[in-house]
Amino acid sequence: MWGWGFLRRLIPSWNDRQIRKMEPIVEQINSLESKFERFSDEELKAQTDLFRESLKSGDALDEILPPAFACVREAAKRAIQQRHFDVQLMGGITLHLGRISEMKTGEGKTLVATLPMYLNALEGRGAHLVTVNDYLARRDACWMGAIYHKLGLTVGVIQHDASFTYDPTYLEETVGIPHLRPIARREAYRCDITYGTNNEFGFDYLRDNMAISLEDQVQRELNYAIVDEVDSILIDEARTPLIISGPAEKAEDLYQRFTQVCGRLRKGEDYTVDEKAHTVIVTEDGIAKVEKTIGCTNLYDPGNIKLVHHLNAALKAKELFRRDKEYVVERGQVIIVDEFTGRLMPGRRWSDGIH
Repeated sequence: MWGWGFLRRLIPSWNDRQIRKMEPIVEQINSLESKFERFSDEELKAQTDLFRESLKSGDALDEILPPAFACVREAAKRAIQQRHFDVQLMGGITLHLGRISEMKTGEGKTLVATLPMYLNALEGRGAHLVTVNDYLARRDACWMGAIYHKLGLTVGVIQHDASFTYDPTYLEETVGIPHLRPIARREAYRCDITYGTNNEFGFDYLRDNMAISLEDQVQRELNYAIVDEVDSILIDEARTPLIISGPAEKAEDLYQRFTQVCGRLRKGEDYTVDEKAHTVIVTEDGIAKVEKTIGCTNLYDPGNIKLVHHLNAALKAKELFRRDKEYVVERGQVIIVDEFTGRLMPGRRWSDGIH
């Protein structure tokens, strides 16, 4: 009786066919290894200019992929003493083609990304690596930055409240990691390669669209990006939209006033809570109590819509947003906790006055 292994060899899956297509490219990259090993550091760095000239003369990225990948592999061996394995070369090819490369923890995803990032940065239009938190962004930029620096590329890092560039001569540990020199945000985006989180890239995009002039915008054209932990960023975190708005009018007195009002309301009597739907509904008794407390004859009169908004926001904040579960307080700042990953999300804010 034939087994699945025999049938799979007889009728290979789509994934198997794609791997077979990449094998000749991997062999071509491997055949160039001895050539690049003989280069001095200066000759290896000069390859970047040669690749750029090839692109200007009309060559496509796919045509220079084998020598470019071989160049990155050699730079990695010299800069961080790590060599890309064949499976990592395949992962790099897959990412360059705009596909998802699934790799297990420990298989070297961080190193894999250097291959397509370098290749696509050669066009001079920028390449982004999108990761899940500020720590990974600065760690990976500093770690892999040694490879890019050896090849003559600049590396930027976008953080919540700062931006940096990789500089091996800069020894001060500004953010707990050496070699990250503070620079302007606009300058970080103009580096050949830029590391950052999906939140920061997203908010900068929104802020740029609200900018009065081109000089106030920090990002340039969107060219190429690799998304780390794509399932988390494009599925889990995508459920929470990025919301940004202009300056709001001062309403601190209303927030305080309705916080006191809601403190007098009783759950189950004056309002009901639906945890699953994430809603709070005020009962008739609750409405009457609020109207009496604030001296209002009809809370739901069109002219009082602002008061209704503050009431609903205050009740939600009271019942649905709990400290050390939905948020934490650090240095006087409310920081949201991601409900899917448990990670802190500095810079993110709840809408409707909840924050």
